[in-house]
Amino acid sequence: MEAKAVARHIRVTPMKARRVVNLIRGKQANEALAILKFAPQSASEPVYKVVASALANARVKADQLSVAFNENDVVVSEAFVDEGPTMKRFQPRAQGRAYRINKRTSHITVVVATPQNEEVR
Repeated sequence: MEAKAVARHIRVTPMKARRVVNLIRGKQANEALAILKFAPQSASEPVYKVVASALANARVKADQLSVAFNENDVVVSEAFVDEGPTMKRFQPRAQGRAYRINKRTSHITVVVATPQNEEVR
């Protein structure tokens, strides 16, 4: 069984979010949540929320299909970060010039699956 969660327009740069996502890819979901809880990066909080949401989606999907669900079996099978829209802001500089500041956003996607699904893919 496979479940997915997506967080869009998160105000963290994709490069910084990818560093955090690389820590949890392929790990068990509970282990990934523990890693994210204590990771010092600021991007770990939104990634934690997405992994927790994907785990909750898997639980709901298992209930709908009347399948036994064990949280310890669930693995983060896919996790990636795409670039969202960039907000462009201007900061005044010397001699009437303007300096552009790019405020980047991210789309974070996490897919969790049970091991028998991993073998099929």
